[in-house]
Amino acid sequence: MKATGIVRRIDDLGRVVIPKEIRRTMRIREGDPLEIYTDREGEVIFKKYSPIGELNGFAGQYAETLYRTAELPVVVCDRDGIIACAGIPKKEFLDKSISQQLEEIMEGRTLKKSAPGEEIYLTSDHNGDYRVSVAMPIIAGGDVIGAVASVTGEGHPISLSQDVETKLILTAAGFLGRQLED
Repeated sequence: MKATGIVRRIDDLGRVVIPKEIRRTMRIREGDPLEIYTDREGEVIFKKYSPIGELNGFAGQYAETLYRTAELPVVVCDRDGIIACAGIPKKEFLDKSISQQLEEIMEGRTLKKSAPGEEIYLTSDHNGDYRVSVAMPIIAGGDVIGAVASVTGEGHPISLSQDVETKLILTAAGFLGRQLED
């Protein structure tokens, strides 16, 4: 654990303010859920909670199935990073931070198809030659919790029509969202 040197007091309602610098660095936004842990030494640890993280294995299987049946490279991400992928190198992309563009697609809460010549980066570091082709936010209980996106790149074309690709991404996002509501 890394010390920050910042000390905060608990107010009369039991609240503590997480400093803006830490929220910005850790990408904690207003309304984000935090999970609270304690240990035997009396430490209290706040960890960002990702509802879709509970479906990590399931999301990976779904992505793998889409890739095997439709040859559609796919990523599933929560609001911060990629949690599952198929058809692209897992070592390069799993647990990487998503791009600002993908965050904005999630905030928009609607399907996004990349236009010809438009480059929607997958990760914040613009890793590799992979780009988002079609993306749909995953919505559960009225909240955006992540996204499903098809991925294309130089030497990695998508062989499906954009209509079929779009329907597969819409289905995946809808299905994963419903899994979290049940």
